[in-house]
Amino acid sequence: MERDDLIVNDSYAMASHHSEEAGAAIRKKLWFVTALLTLITAMEVGMGIIFKRSETFTWTAIKWTFIVLTLVKAAYIVLVFMHLGDERSNLKRVVIAPYFLFISYLIFIAITEGFGHLDSFTTFH
Repeated sequence: MERDDLIVNDSYAMASHHSEEAGAAIRKKLWFVTALLTLITAMEVGMGIIFKRSETFTWTAIKWTFIVLTLVKAAYIVLVFMHLGDERSNLKRVVIAPYFLFISYLIFIAITEGFGHLDSFTTFH
């Protein structure tokens, strides 16, 4: 029984419309993206393993570092995989700015509610 989902001939490869040099550049960019995202993730995991709450760095600084690294990864993923990096800078700002504003709002709400929750515990004890 012959499967119809397999590409038997090279018609798909012939329809790619780019040269080998362009393909090599695309593969190089993908390897760079993979390496960069892996490096940032490894930094986050390493920080989670190495730093404890009682060490020289404050726990607040470590949490903010996690937040910043995560935002950098998210912005880079949007720029590369959603092809926003190929657009003009004004369009990049228009698309990314609302996300950063929304994330900033969520962080603000989490911090203010966290302090409010902390205040409610101190009043009962």
